[in-house]
This record gives sequence, C-alpha cells and structure tokens, in this order.
Amino acid sequence: MMPARPTAWLNGLVGVVIFSGSLPATRLALQGFDPLFLTYARATIAAMAGAVALVLLKQTRPQREEIPGLVLVAAGVVIGFPLLTALALEHITAARGLLYIALLPVMTALFAVIRAGERPRPPFWLFSLAASLLVMAFAASTGRVAGTLPGDLMMLAAIVLCGLGYAEGGRLSRRLGGWQVISWALLMTLPVMLPLALYAWPEDPTTVAPPAVLALFYVGLFSMLIGFIFWYRGLAQGGIASVGQLQFLQPFLGLALAAAILGEPIGWSLLVVMILVISCVAAARRFA
Repeated sequence: MMPARPTAWLNGLVGVVIFSGSLPATRLALQGFDPLFLTYARATIAAMAGAVALVLLKQTRPQREEIPGLVLVAAGVVIGFPLLTALALEHITAARGLLYIALLPVMTALFAVIRAGERPRPPFWLFSLAASLLVMAFAASTGRVAGTLPGDLMMLAAIVLCGLGYAEGGRLSRRLGGWQVISWALLMTLPVMLPLALYAWPEDPTTVAPPAVLALFYVGLFSMLIGFIFWYRGLAQGGIASVGQLQFLQPFLGLALAAAILGEPIGWSLLVVMILVISCVAAARRFA
C-alpha cells in the first residue's frame, strides 16, 4: 500500500482533474440550459446519487455535533459557490473571475488554520501567495478583466464560502469519510434544490442538444459528487492547507481540457506559467 502522503496527493490530484472538467462542461451545458436551472439541477442530480449510495451502503446518520459542519459544507460548495459564480459571471469577465479563483487555495489554507487547527510554516504562505500572483498575472494577460462592484462582491463571497466548504469538508472527512461528507451535505440541500430545479425546468427540454445534457450530468455527478470523494479524502489524509495547494493547477488543467474538447487556442505562456506554479506548489508542500 502507498504511504499516506503520496496517496493523499494522488487523491487530491484526481479531484482537481475532475473539477477541471467543470469549466468546459459548464460551457457546453449553458448552450442548452439556463444558469440558475443548471445550478439547481446539478445539485439535485448529485444529491440523489449520494442518497442512493448512503442507503445501499447502510451508512449511519451523522452525529448531532457534526451537523453544523455539514451545513457549512452545503452552504459553501453545494449552494454558495456554484450559485454566486454563475451570477457573478453575468457582471464580470471569465478572466476576472480567474483572478478570484487564484485566491481559493489561500482561502482554503486560512480556514484550515481557523477550523482544523493546522499551522503551516511562514515559507508556505510565501510560496502560496507567489502561486496566486502568477495565476492572477496570467489571467490578467489573457484578455479583458473588466468587472462591476456587484460581480466582484459576489465572486469574493463565492471564494470565501468555497474555501470554508473545502476546509470544513476536509476536517469532517477525517471522521465520516470523504464520500459520506459530500453525500450528507448534498442530501441536506435536496428539499430546496429539487423544487427550484422543477420550477426552473426548461419549457421544451426536447430541444436541448445531447452534448448539453451530457455536460449537465458531468457537472452533477462528477463535479458535485465524485470529484469531492477524492478531494476530501486527499485533504483529510495529507492536510487541508498542503493538499489544497493543488487547486492552483485547476485553471490550467481547465484551459487544457477546453482546448481539447472545445477547440479553444492554447499558447506557450500557459505552459510556462503552469511550470512556475507547479514549482511554487511543490515548495509550499514542503513547508505546509
């Protein structure tokens, strides 16, 4: 069996790769679905799948003291981040949104200190901030980064909630298990998300192209459930602040997948910045 830390980083990397497919899949899904319906439907699909797994594997209900943590996970990664980013991108460009995404690993590490009691050494923060600045500089160089105050505020709130949801989920996974945490959190949102999804149901779903339908199920099953199984397991095994640095790779992997799936262009600058970011992640891991 592999040592704990390599296993943790492998699980975290698998989670990040799955999350990286969310961007191109979301773009495909939005060709046939409304953004709000997509937000509600993806959570509903994931919640139903998680509920089936919980029943078939006869999982016991969480303890009373674990409920507040699950509420934070649900508020952060099931509702808050998907909804706020969908609304924010109506006011800001994707490049500007990437500026905020670059802060997510740092925010996750901050909540790892607050909620999980982790204490990374000072060099960790230096390399983590350096990676953030590299991603932000790359985003600023890719095109317009114009935005508005409402869009910026919603994007900032989304990052704070997502960082909290990641850290809290990693902490709870040490007790409940990775797939159990996200499944219970999703199930808690089902009474809200299912009625909203039905209310926002497309007028004529038969006109939606098959690629958009497949993309919807990808963001529902993989982005909202399967990816979190690996991600939370990696955070629990290797440390939230340390493994959380792998999030810096997500924008680059997402752009690479967009190039492969959607035919979007990719330049040498992407590869150069990605190598520099990987170097920062490796250095931050050493001091986490």
